[in-house]
Amino acid sequence: MFELPEVETVRRDLDKDLVGKKVKDADAMSMKTLGRYKNRKAFTSQLEGMKITSVERKGLFITIVLDGDSTLVVDLGSSGSLRRNANKDAVLPDTEIVITFTQHGQLRLIDAEGTAQAFIVDTDALADELPELDGYGLDPVEEPVSWTTFGRTLLSHHTKLKTLLTDSSFVVGIGDIYADEVLFHAGLRHDRLSDSLSSQEIRRLHRSLVGTLHDAIKYRGTSVEARPFIDPFGQPGEFADHLEVWGKHGDLSGRSRLPIERVKFGGSWTYYCTTQV
Repeated sequence: MFELPEVETVRRDLDKDLVGKKVKDADAMSMKTLGRYKNRKAFTSQLEGMKITSVERKGLFITIVLDGDSTLVVDLGSSGSLRRNANKDAVLPDTEIVITFTQHGQLRLIDAEGTAQAFIVDTDALADELPELDGYGLDPVEEPVSWTTFGRTLLSHHTKLKTLLTDSSFVVGIGDIYADEVLFHAGLRHDRLSDSLSSQEIRRLHRSLVGTLHDAIKYRGTSVEARPFIDPFGQPGEFADHLEVWGKHGDLSGRSRLPIERVKFGGSWTYYCTTQV
């Protein structure tokens, strides 16, 4: 799945670019991304004539708020891509939804694998329509959290650190890539128990979590072969150039100058440096 930096990159781009634009018409090419609907018209008819007032993020959902008290919700899944296009641009294969504005082009949802979903809800009913929002944990990008609050939450669990970091009920939007990077910069092993950390280690982990997420957003997300990410203007994320351990098995660590190691953990590879304790 896309992680928090990728979804936040999309949100920020669209919020700058779409607010104030009015929908002229909308087309859905198939029902692949419209699992909540019986037919395409039931979705597209709710968009026509609406003006975009803001673009927000709720966990890993992008919520495009419309006038008339409705919200377009987009879940990118692991393969969805929201793109800004001129009307004359060729429609790429796997384009599922095309929203045309009265001015300044289109917004298109492209999804090769069918993991994305789009639907419209009453804004006031958003929490009811997305009950998973109640189960989300900390979101250090949307709402800064102190290291002491982070530490109290951390110490209340008796869980291996990578397992906890990738649990959305603890912190939103962290997967294998960012968990490995966060733990490397904090100098902590993936299998350390969360309630074994000292105050100094908690501070390091907090600083690393916040710093890694903000750096990844600054470089507009991570695009790798296993999970390519393209921003709304068709450009790949550049944070892969700044990864220290993830996917670098056998490369020399910038910290120890020894080869980066990997081990199967929770069904996937975990990458780490021998200096992590």
